Amino acid sequence: MNTPEPSRAHWRKSTYSGGNEGECVEIADINGHIAIRDSKTPAAGRLTLTRRGFATLLTQLTALR
Repeated sequence: MNTPEPSRAHWRKSTYSGGNEGECVEIADINGHIAIRDSKTPAAGRLTLTRRGFATLLTQLTALR
């Protein structure tokens, strides 16, 4: 897959992440896929999902609430 370097991706913090509470998730749109990473340790890697996979993940997480 031809994806940009993570440093070039436009990462956005989730609106559900707390300010300084330590649970910070960031997402970025990378060539039509959604990348997810921990904002505290961005160099640790990322999970990349298709848009459909990301929507499924959100649906499953919402069901757990």
